[in-house]
Amino acid sequence: MFDKKSENHHQNDQKLREHFLLLVAFAMPIAFSTWMALLNNFSIEAAAFTGREIGILQSLREVPGFLAFTAVFLLWYIHEQRFAVVSLFLLGFGVFITGFFPSVLGLYITTVIMSIGFHYFETINQSLTLQWISKDHAAEFMGKALSIKAIAAIISFGGVWLSIDYFQLDYRYVYALFGGLTLIAVIYMALRYPLFPAREIQQKKLVLKKRYWLFYWLTFLSGARRQIFVVFAGFLMVEKFGYSAGQVALLLLINHFFNMLFAKKIGAWIGRVGDRKALTIEYIGLIIVFASYAVVETAWVAATLYVVDHLFFAFAIAIKTYFQKIADPKDMASSAGVSFTINHIAAVVLPVLLGLVWLVSPSAVFYLGAVIALLSLISSQLIPSLPVPERPVRLPAAEVKAPV
Repeated sequence: MFDKKSENHHQNDQKLREHFLLLVAFAMPIAFSTWMALLNNFSIEAAAFTGREIGILQSLREVPGFLAFTAVFLLWYIHEQRFAVVSLFLLGFGVFITGFFPSVLGLYITTVIMSIGFHYFETINQSLTLQWISKDHAAEFMGKALSIKAIAAIISFGGVWLSIDYFQLDYRYVYALFGGLTLIAVIYMALRYPLFPAREIQQKKLVLKKRYWLFYWLTFLSGARRQIFVVFAGFLMVEKFGYSAGQVALLLLINHFFNMLFAKKIGAWIGRVGDRKALTIEYIGLIIVFASYAVVETAWVAATLYVVDHLFFAFAIAIKTYFQKIADPKDMASSAGVSFTINHIAAVVLPVLLGLVWLVSPSAVFYLGAVIALLSLISSQLIPSLPVPERPVRLPAAEVKAPV
């Protein structure tokens, strides 16, 4: 009887944890997707941005990501779950006020506020997911969370499209509307969910281990690739092909519609075929996509590449599940912060440098993306078929040492 009650309590506790993770997965894109959808048009129309300014802004946006490792020190003072909620509030607030500061300096400041919330949230959310979800269920659950994010993004992009193209609302009201919705969701989850106890007491110091080196390297390359897509693929649509804010929102709507339909299935598929095979397919596809960006001259072909490029983001689940399989459970919180910092090393530097390259040759930016994808492909082949802490990379047995 006691065991049955204990089992029921554990199941209910697990369901509540999963519901919390799915709710925050839904609340985050309401604000962030709106910011992404409006950025290129708002920056060009309201603040006369060129490639130089957009590069600086995107580098500033990534500085909090570079400093994500500091999250582990804040865990001395704030419960990890509460930290996620506070970070999400800061994200929503940053988006809420963006439209009221239509200038270069105003965009820089509101972007940093939004970005602090976003990057701390993503760091803690990754940590909680890897702690709370079992290894055999993690890939599928992450795919489900991506689908939930896609649904929220569809609502946001659809709302932006209607607000701009049909109701002709001013940018400030669109930012305030969707940032405000995230703030409402934050208040609800703060009141609705209890603070769940940690299943493993997390390290509250920086953890860098030699046996995680391949995870760190793949994370670094992933950060570089992501920046080229986030910063310059969208900018290409507006600057070269003249897409309006509503059209960009509609394009992003299509991206997230595909994620809504396929992300959970991709996650489950990754769980079946393994991390290495999934990443191999992703990186081969990205080499083709980036090389095509460099030479595309037709608006609809560019839009197709943009959709395919975004779909490959779901495959990056495999990097996280690979790490979950080789890592000490106590390292999740610290390693989440460290991995976000590594992910953003390239993100802080590349937008500014490539913004200058863009002024000379936009194609060169995308050829660099193809090179990064090729390096990722080669590196991913070192992932074992069955990663475990004692065998984190595919090396001869004599070279694999006990966990360090």
